[in-house]
Amino acid sequence: MTNLLPYNTFGISAFASQFVEVSSVSQLQSLIKDKSFSEKPFLILGEGSNVLFTKDYEGLVLKNSLKGIEVTKEDENHIWVRAAGGEVWHNLVMHCVNKGWGGIENLSLIPGTVGAAPMQNIGAYGVEIKDTFEELEALNIQTSELEKFNNEQCKFGYRESIFKHDAKGKFFITSVTFKLNKKPILNTSYGDIETLLKEWNIVKPTIADVSKAVIAIRQSKLPDPTVLGNAGSFFKNPVIEILQFEKLQKDYPALKSFPAPDGKVKIPAAWLIEQAGWKGKRFGNIGVHEKQALVLVNYGGGTGKELIDLAYKIIDSVNGKFGVVLNPEVNII
Repeated sequence: MTNLLPYNTFGISAFASQFVEVSSVSQLQSLIKDKSFSEKPFLILGEGSNVLFTKDYEGLVLKNSLKGIEVTKEDENHIWVRAAGGEVWHNLVMHCVNKGWGGIENLSLIPGTVGAAPMQNIGAYGVEIKDTFEELEALNIQTSELEKFNNEQCKFGYRESIFKHDAKGKFFITSVTFKLNKKPILNTSYGDIETLLKEWNIVKPTIADVSKAVIAIRQSKLPDPTVLGNAGSFFKNPVIEILQFEKLQKDYPALKSFPAPDGKVKIPAAWLIEQAGWKGKRFGNIGVHEKQALVLVNYGGGTGKELIDLAYKIIDSVNGKFGVVLNPEVNII
């Protein structure tokens, strides 16, 4: 039995029957071909930054520890960068920013691994993985063969991909390739990026400036998981019909919206949770963060059961007040 407390950012104590750190594709292939592999359930884990363990895991946990970053090709305007699935996402972002390769700087400081990033199409400040994604390589668990997925095949959506649905639990993502810009086009219109750059008197910002601004904003709002257990945003921002939004805005003029696909709009879950009175509330060892209502926190000693119970209470409360259903962004195990 292995305690997974060091392997999840919520700092939840939960035990796995078996734990294997995967450091090479050949090691993983050998493991899969072993007859005993098919006899037990398995869970693929990256940095554990988007998972909540509510109980012990009666099976095998595979930790993605594949490493490596390399340039696969380039032309006058673009460069293709392939990173192994076990690389820390923020390390890849900083590597590319330092090289002057643009496209993922708005995704600075998002916790997790490269392999986990496309699984839920991570995004922040007007940018999503799908915007720079070229392809990924993944090991088919059934055949132990490597397969490639392009942008279309990944079926990216808002915090969605094929790996959360049809391909869930069927592939181990070994590497991801991104197409980045040598002549970056900055995206500073979301959040407080422009405001912060102006405060810093930066007239002609670089991708390094944008990255620095994003890091500063995230650090001002989100708790450091090494200090306070959390998994970042616990809930997705709900996407609703325009008509429903217009009705809500009549009663709540401060409610904002952002464009979403299919003529719908996205509204901020944090605002809904705060208006429902949950921001900063503490219940023993767990609670809702005082600066960001989207973040549930473990002050130490909290359990996954306590956190998921709190999440359901928040969901019921917001639905009762606004008629909007929140959905967890975090994977519940």
